[in-house]
Amino acid sequence: MNIEIIAGSPRHPSLNARVARYVHHYLQSICNHQVGLIEMNQQTLPFIEKVWSSADKAPEEYRGLAERMFAADAFIISSPEYNGGYSPAMKNLFDHFPKQTRKPFGIITSSDGAMGGMRAAQQLLQLVPALFGIASPFMLIVPQADKKFDEHAQLLAPEFHKNIEDFCREFLWLAEKIRGQVQA
Repeated sequence: MNIEIIAGSPRHPSLNARVARYVHHYLQSICNHQVGLIEMNQQTLPFIEKVWSSADKAPEEYRGLAERMFAADAFIISSPEYNGGYSPAMKNLFDHFPKQTRKPFGIITSSDGAMGGMRAAQQLLQLVPALFGIASPFMLIVPQADKKFDEHAQLLAPEFHKNIEDFCREFLWLAEKIRGQVQA
């Protein structure tokens, strides 16, 4: 199975990307699936003008990104919270592609505040079905992420690792059931 993690923040540096990098590394260490990481702070997508219906229909400069999006069997969306909502850069990415029919989605939100992006998580629960995806009910909400992850995506709060383990276990269970694959 091919899993793509989308770190949704376009900011440099990105607190949200720290969390996504940690989850990326952890998933690679516990499963035999291909796990990629797309960081929106390394992408310069134009605003949506038309949907790219296949990788070869994407403009040349976005072809590699399009190939990864089309090849993904499952997604983990990692979004910051901006004024009570999810990342518009990440939404713009998904808007460039057709619906993600029957693909499993994991949802991660993070912020330096006490709620950890909970309002963005609630909106992402509405976005995923609009993409025709299937959201894992077990989300990873990361409050005070600046105190949990350093600038090198190292976990500063070891007690939080259990939350990451639980999220990854539940996401992999759902993704493997939906995609009809059993982890080796």
